[in-house]
This record gives sequence, structure tokens and C-alpha cells, in this order.
Amino acid sequence: MVKEYNPYDNFLETVEAAAKILGLEKSDYEAIKYPERELKVAIPVEMDNGTVKVFEGYRVQHSSTRGPCKGGIRFHPDADIDEVKALAAWMTFKCAVVNIPYGGGKGAVIVDPKELSRAELKRMTRRYTAMILPLIGPERDIPAPDINTDAEIMGWIMDTYSMFKGYTVPGVVTGKPVGIGGSVGRSEATGRGVMLITKEILHRMGTPVHNTTVAIQGAGKVGGVAARLLHKEGMKVIALSDVSGGVLNKKGLDIPKIMDFVDGGGLLKDYENGDFEYITNDELLTCDAYVLIPAAMENQINEALANDIKASIIVEGANGPTTVEADRILNARGAMVVPDILANAGGVVVSYFEWVQNIQSLTWDFDEVNRTLEKIMIRSFNEVWEKMHELKTTMRMGAYIVALDRLVDAKKIRGIFP
Repeated sequence: MVKEYNPYDNFLETVEAAAKILGLEKSDYEAIKYPERELKVAIPVEMDNGTVKVFEGYRVQHSSTRGPCKGGIRFHPDADIDEVKALAAWMTFKCAVVNIPYGGGKGAVIVDPKELSRAELKRMTRRYTAMILPLIGPERDIPAPDINTDAEIMGWIMDTYSMFKGYTVPGVVTGKPVGIGGSVGRSEATGRGVMLITKEILHRMGTPVHNTTVAIQGAGKVGGVAARLLHKEGMKVIALSDVSGGVLNKKGLDIPKIMDFVDGGGLLKDYENGDFEYITNDELLTCDAYVLIPAAMENQINEALANDIKASIIVEGANGPTTVEADRILNARGAMVVPDILANAGGVVVSYFEWVQNIQSLTWDFDEVNRTLEKIMIRSFNEVWEKMHELKTTMRMGAYIVALDRLVDAKKIRGIFP
């Protein structure tokens, strides 16, 4: 019987395993197992027809031990508190593994934004911002885009917060438009980080980048950007999917044409220009590619699917795409899994750059952003790689051990109040 998926239980199980390898006492990491704050809010919104609809939202702050909480806000009909708790916790570990001075936070509203008009979406976003206002701020908790949220929505959040404060506070969110304090390079940062990590793991495995096959689940802010960049680097993208399904060509897809179609608002099920076959998302995950990049939602590679995965390398572009049970199966058959808290950290790294620019009232150029991102991503990869070999464990355990060690050290230095 397949175990019911709970992302927060997944997180806790991995932390316990990392703590055991490190030889930690329970008291060393007990606080890390619990979010510091969980806020649930009701969001009344006046709809365009004059009726009032109430949406449910959350903001979870997992840890502020190493700095302000940091994490995205997603608008999704299937969001729930366990998912938000897990995403906030993964953010804590992600920030620690790349060694930037943040803890983890996350927010969500249970809504399908496609069912709202633009005016309704704006009113809902502003009211949600007002409801979580006591928790957020550039020194406390800094939201960012996530699934179904974008730079425009971050701009609405910044404006709402600033209206309450009485002055402009650009540093309250990251991932906002460049014209109001956003950073160049932020919109593609997560996908660029996935590209950098994919190239690095291929190098470490002695595999050339050129013509190596890759399948990418997700054609949005992460998967789509990664597809464009990896294609440009010479990899052969043989499969790509979105929520509607996917396309496959074992000789390689015409990624620039496909992404122009997707970026124009098209769904892959409606794409018709080229030589390919239509496939499902499960068929993409199990296709015969050397590298697999799940860059959609969590819980995509589960116990039922793991035995059919053919890829030798899995680079987790999404948060929590692989369950604990599936991870064991993949490791047992020798697949190299590069974990989400390392592989997709590019977004929070450049969010950190944006926040630094905001609080210092300066701007960086595109080259400086990308150069510094690459430096941090490769340094973090090297630290995880070395820890993996030192302790003879997996890359996921290596990443969790690096992060947990930093979190425990910070907690010991600060102590427990009072």
C-alpha cells in the first residue's frame, strides 16, 4: 500500500536522518522541527458582480535563527497548511545550504487565479497582504513569487504594505518589477541556477554537456528557463511538459520555437509546429533521458513511479518533487539525485541580491548578478559534494547535513530565549 503523502512528514524524516549521521542530540535540533509561527487568515473579497467571497490563506515562518524569513507566496486551489509548512522548512534549509542570511517562510492562498478577473485578483492580493501585514517586512519576513504569482503581484503587495507604512518600502518583497526596485536577472534566476547545477553534476559525473539528453517537467518560470538555457548550452532537450501534457522527440525538440509559443500563453497540448509526439507528464518522467528535471509541483516522483524512472541523474527544479520512499528506490538503483534545496536555490540567491540592493539603495547590472549567482551556486555544490563523499552518503543527505550543521551552530550561538 502506498503511504499517503505528507510533505512536512517528508521533511521531518529527512532531518532526522541527517541529524543521526551528524550524531546530534535531540535538543540540538528539536526547535528546527517546528515552525516558529503559523498564521491562517480569512480573505473576504468583493467580486465583480457585487457578491463577497471568502478565501483561505496562510503565512508560515519556519525559522528566523539565521536572519529574516524568506519565501514565496503561491495561489493554488490545492494549497494546504502541511504543504506551506513543508515549503517554509525547505526554504530554511535552502538558505542555509547556500549560506545566505535568511530563514524560511512561505505563504499561500487557496484559489485558482484563472477563475478571477484581474480586478478580483488585485483585491484579493491586497486584502491577503493586509491580513499577513503583522508578520512581514524587510527585517522580518520577505515574500516572493511562487506558483501562479508573478512580478506584478509582488508589486501590488509592495504597494499595499507601503500604503500602511506611509512611505515606499521596496525591500518588503523580492521578484517585483525592475521599475520599482526589482533586480535584473531575478525572473530567470531559479532556472539559471538549475542550468548551472546540471552542468556541474554532468562535469562531476564525467559526462559531456553537448548532446546529453534531458527531459524537463514544467515549462514555466523554472522549467521553461532551464530548457532555454540548457538548449543554448548544447544539451538535447527531448521532452518538455506543462500542466496540459508534454511533447517528446528523441532527436531533440526545437526549444526556442516551443518556448516562444508557451511564453505567448499557449499550452503544449495545443502546440502543433514541429516533429514530436504528445505524451503525459508521467510518460515524461519515465522517458529515456539521461537527465530528468522535475520542475513543476511537489510529489511528482513517488513510490509508484520511481521504479520506472530511467534517468541516471535527477536535478530537482521543483520543491519536494521526490517522496522519501521514491528517493530510497532511486538511490538503490544508483541514480544521482541533486536535491531541491541545492538545485533550485538560484531564485532565493538572487532574491537576496535584490533585497541587498533595496536596503542599500543601489543597483547591480545583469553581469554582476549572474556572476555572483554562479559563484554562490558552484561553491554550494562543492560543499555538498565534499560532504557527500566525506560521509559516504547521498547528495540529499549531504545538502541537509551542510544546512543542518549551520542551523544548529547558529541556534547554539544565539541560545534559547529566555
